[in-house]
Amino acid sequence: MITKESIQNKFTSIFQAEPIIVRSPGRINIIGEHTDYNDGFVLPAAIDKAVYIAVSKRDDELISLYAEDYKAVYEISLNAIAPTDLHWPNYILGVVDQIQKRGLLVGGFNLYIDGDVPLGAGLSSSAAVECATTLALSELFELNIPRLEIPKIGQLAEHTYAGVKCGIMDQFASTFGKKDQVLKLDCRSLEYEYVPLILDGYTIILLNTNVKHALGDTAYNKRVEQCKQAIDWVKEKYPEVVNMRDVSVSMLDEMVKDRDAEVYTKTRFVVEESERVHEACEHLKAGNLKALGQNLLESHHGLSQEYEVSCAESDYLVDFIKQFPEVLGARQMGGGFGGCTINLVKNNFVAALIEKISPEYFAKFGKELTVIQVKTDDGTSVL
Repeated sequence: MITKESIQNKFTSIFQAEPIIVRSPGRINIIGEHTDYNDGFVLPAAIDKAVYIAVSKRDDELISLYAEDYKAVYEISLNAIAPTDLHWPNYILGVVDQIQKRGLLVGGFNLYIDGDVPLGAGLSSSAAVECATTLALSELFELNIPRLEIPKIGQLAEHTYAGVKCGIMDQFASTFGKKDQVLKLDCRSLEYEYVPLILDGYTIILLNTNVKHALGDTAYNKRVEQCKQAIDWVKEKYPEVVNMRDVSVSMLDEMVKDRDAEVYTKTRFVVEESERVHEACEHLKAGNLKALGQNLLESHHGLSQEYEVSCAESDYLVDFIKQFPEVLGARQMGGGFGGCTINLVKNNFVAALIEKISPEYFAKFGKELTVIQVKTDDGTSVL
C-alpha cells in the first residue's frame, strides 16, 4: 500500500531531500464517452486509486525524474525540454512546458512518481500524472496556479507532448472529484454540478481486459477528425454551430447522412451519448439504478457498433453479464480499444460473478481478467 511515509522515504533515499507530496486520483466515467472533445457532457468520478508525485528544488537547471513503475531515471535540462520516445516522462515535461508558456518561472527540480492506478486500464493514469505534477510544481515554486487551470494545463500537455487530442474530462475529474459524488461536467463552459452517487446495495466493478490501448494510435485521432468533418458540413447551413455539442440528429440527417455514411454513424453516436448523460443524472437523482444500467448497455452498443472503439474482449464481457439480473448494466469505459468495462453489480453477487466470468474469459482469450473494485474519492490535493 502506498502511503505518504513510503513516498517520503523512497524520495529521500533517491534524492537526499525532503519533498512536497501531491496525490491525484484516477477516474471512472459513468457515462458520456467521446463527448468531451466535442464540447458535450460527461459524468465522471474520481476514484480511490491514485498517482503520487513528490518534488523538491535543485540548485541547478536539471529536471531529474524517477518512475517507480519502471525503476527508470530520466534527466533533461530545463531549457532543453522536448517530447521523448520514452513516453512516460512526456506527461511531466508537457506540464513544465505549459507552465513556462504561461510565463511562470520554474527552476530545476527532482520528481518521484508512483501510483496504484492500473496503467492502460482506461482509468486515466496520464491525467492523474499531469494534474499531480501541476499542483506539485505550483506548490514547490509558489506559482499559485488557480485550481481551474490545473485541468487545462494537463489537457494541453497531453495534446502537445503525448500527441493525444483528448478532451478535458479526465483532468477535470482528477482535479475536482468528490467522495460519493459524480461530476456532471459541461465540457464547453466547464460549469459542473455534483450529483450524489447512491448505489444502494450495488457496487461498481471494473473488469480489466488486459488489452493495452494506446490512445495516440490513429483510430482515436481519426474519430476526432470525423467529428470535425461533420461540423464543417453542418456549418454550411447552420453557421452558428461550433462543435458537435450544437448538432442535432436531424442536422446530421440533413447535412451528413448522404455524404458519408461512416461519418454520419460516428457523429450520431456522439449526439446520442451526450443525451444519455442528462438521462443518467435524472436516474441517479431518482434512485433508479435499473434505468441507469440500461443507459450503460445502450452506451456500449453505440461504442461497439457505431463509434467502433470497443474490442472483442470488451464486447464479450458486456455480453456475458447480460444473463445475470444481479448486474444492472455494463459498458466499455475510457477511450476504448481495450482497458476496462464498468459494471453495476449487486454487492452480494460480486464474488459469484468473478467466479463465473474469469475462467470463461481466460478460456476464450488466453488472458487473465483483472477485477478492480473502486469507490469514489476526493480530487487532487497536497498530502
